[in-house]
Amino acid sequence: MQFHLNGFLGSSDPLKLQYRAAHEPDFQSALPPAVDVLIIGAGPAGQLLGAQLAQFPDITTRIIEAKPARLEQGQADGLQCRSLEIFEAFGFSEKVLKEAYWVNETTFWSPGPGGEGLVRSGRIRDTEEGLSEFPHVILNQARLHDLWLEAMKWSPTRLEPSYSRAMQSLRIPSDSSAPVEVTVERVDEAHQGQTEVVRARYVVGCDGARSGVRRALGLEMKGDFANQAWGVMDALVVTDFPDLRLKTAIHSASEGSILIIPREGGYLARFYIELDKLKQDERIASKNVTAEVLIDRAQRIFAPFNFEVKHIAYWSVYEVGQRLTDHFDDVPKPQRSQRTPRVFIAGDACHTHSAKAGQGMNVSMNDTFNLGWKLASVLRRLSPPELLHTYTDERQAIAQLLIDFDREISRQFAAKPKHTLTEAGGSEDKDAIDPKVFQDYFTRQGRFMAGVETRYPPGPLTSAVMTYQDLARGFEIGTRFHSAQVLRLADAKPVHLGHVMDADGRWRIVLFGRQGDDPSSPASALWKTCGFLYETLVPRYTPAGQDIDSVIDVRAVLPHPRKDVAAISELPPILLPHKGKFGIQDYEKVFVDEESYGFGSGEIYKTRGVSRETGAVVVVRPDQYVSAVVPLGEEGCGLLEEFFGGCLRVQGGEGDGVTMGKEVDVAVR
Repeated sequence: MQFHLNGFLGSSDPLKLQYRAAHEPDFQSALPPAVDVLIIGAGPAGQLLGAQLAQFPDITTRIIEAKPARLEQGQADGLQCRSLEIFEAFGFSEKVLKEAYWVNETTFWSPGPGGEGLVRSGRIRDTEEGLSEFPHVILNQARLHDLWLEAMKWSPTRLEPSYSRAMQSLRIPSDSSAPVEVTVERVDEAHQGQTEVVRARYVVGCDGARSGVRRALGLEMKGDFANQAWGVMDALVVTDFPDLRLKTAIHSASEGSILIIPREGGYLARFYIELDKLKQDERIASKNVTAEVLIDRAQRIFAPFNFEVKHIAYWSVYEVGQRLTDHFDDVPKPQRSQRTPRVFIAGDACHTHSAKAGQGMNVSMNDTFNLGWKLASVLRRLSPPELLHTYTDERQAIAQLLIDFDREISRQFAAKPKHTLTEAGGSEDKDAIDPKVFQDYFTRQGRFMAGVETRYPPGPLTSAVMTYQDLARGFEIGTRFHSAQVLRLADAKPVHLGHVMDADGRWRIVLFGRQGDDPSSPASALWKTCGFLYETLVPRYTPAGQDIDSVIDVRAVLPHPRKDVAAISELPPILLPHKGKFGIQDYEKVFVDEESYGFGSGEIYKTRGVSRETGAVVVVRPDQYVSAVVPLGEEGCGLLEEFFGGCLRVQGGEGDGVTMGKEVDVAVR
């Protein structure tokens, strides 16, 4: 974290000193008549989007939420490795790591010989070695909400949700330059029946599976239910089952399945409990399932182990189903060339599925992390509005993969274990599954469940030029930037390179130097590339009067030991930029691939497959996905020029933007 750039802030928490206005803003009394972005719904997707947009004082954002106050009891709890990487970008991963349950192992239990009892049939590491610097963890959704609220509260805009407000109607004018009109109803007792009208440049529906925004757009959730009911229960139990504190999948011979998810705090655990299969067109609401029904079913599945429930913190029932909308905004595919999106949906508003693989909250947050920086870039006139088409392009395909995965994992969870019935003298169920097949599928899908399998296809934000991928094989184009430890040149501090990529809307260009090149020499490939960036590319897209790294942040990793690097002041100027009102130099742009004092070495060149002989240039977009890999030197500079010309707007005169290779008027205000 860097601060004190424009003057000494004192000894208080620097996060709490970002807001410099004289008075705290009031988000509860009344909504403003006009905003840049109106977010409907303050779940994880809406709060992440709010936290992202709250970083920009020049963007007016509001979140409305029908509930009267913060969430007290959440339903979701699983957090992928990728989600922890995102939390690091927002500054609160350490709090999550300290409080959460760490999912380090998963065990599998199946019926014993002859279909009797239960035996442990497998044990696997939950996430493979080196997949991420963060683990898979479990933390109550309500606690996560509090962390997002805190991230917003101490942002430069002090944003917080406006509670007890529900969207009543949404109108999109035919004039594409006119704002979207949203009528909001006050639902608290003191203001019952009152309405407010908000005109917004953009509206984002994060309002759940029964989304009013989705209905206003006329979008349909397509898919079906699997006619399979499940119960979920957070409970304190006394049991002699040995794996209660491990993530565990249990397939009983005839009573169904259970998934155990240990909860934070050391005592509480969540149980996903398979219930009876529903008849065609039957719904779970008609079954009158009670907590006692869930306990009884769990006890039968756990037999012969004892299972005594002492306290239930939360329980519910649900039906397994997978549903998805065709697109995630207000522009049907045939009209994409005619207009750009103004209304979006995210999370459960556009995709729903089962809870057992812990994907819902995570994929929802990834939706809005994808969208947030794009909205900011367009509103701040850094990118053309056509950029917003990429939200549906990228996230709808990911949601389809999620739906396909969830359908299969739900089928396997609900299937009876193969062989046990025949061994006991019964007939084999045609849908039965071999426990080993289930475990193998679970293992193969580990990367997907960790959230790191996402790969965006070529487009305006992902280069189609794969010629130079071998220069940095571990930074695959279209995938998230896979962090590794480096050593900061200026102060010898070990740092994870991905942790300098905050959720601040900036692009990153990471230069990996060549072995044998003197980085302080103007003749080196690194220096020549830096010269092009400093004199041409970066200034082209940086608004007048802003710091040179305000849009594109250039960093460098050198293969040399620190002692072999000349004085830091002799490195290229873009790696030691003068910033702020005093022109203070930033010393935190350059790193070396060297062992640190007591923290080992990340060996980033080796572990990420970066060529020491040639070096490489890696372009990372604001949501931490790799956009391009190009060589150092003249050819790479030309490719960088071509790439950024397709997604950023040249700063200067009006209408200097480009999109899809042609000039456009990009004014949005």
